[in-house]
Amino acid sequence: MLPFIGAELDPSALAFNKIDPEHPFRDAISEHDALKRVLTPIRKAVASSGCTRAILVGHNAHFDLGFLKAAVERTGHKRNPFHAFSVFDTVSLAGLAFGQTVLAKAVQAAGLGWEDAEAHSAIYDAEKTAALFCTIVNRWHDLTDGVGDRAGGV
Repeated sequence: MLPFIGAELDPSALAFNKIDPEHPFRDAISEHDALKRVLTPIRKAVASSGCTRAILVGHNAHFDLGFLKAAVERTGHKRNPFHAFSVFDTVSLAGLAFGQTVLAKAVQAAGLGWEDAEAHSAIYDAEKTAALFCTIVNRWHDLTDGVGDRAGGV
């Protein structure tokens, strides 16, 4: 995404994440357009499943939800599909399931591969967070062996 007007870009965070906001090959788009690309299919999935809100899944998900809500407000984007305060947070779930709250350590404790060189890219961390969440939910499902009323594994 293109930085929004007034965004404070921390040089040390940019260096850590290897992001150059001025790089000519970034093909960055506006925050509004990025939200539209992300939120439209989520809204459609929510509607087609008969739900009223999506639940954000993330590692320190309340942090991510805060950024998302601020971006929605800043851009005037209509119809945010995400629940206003409920999330599934893999920090808490991994702490319970594996005794680890750091993403890299939790992923490794779950028996999933981890590449330090790939870490902290948005797509890599999102994919690892999704794999961690599914591993925890599926292990819970296996442990409970059909007890309770739920949709099953993911």
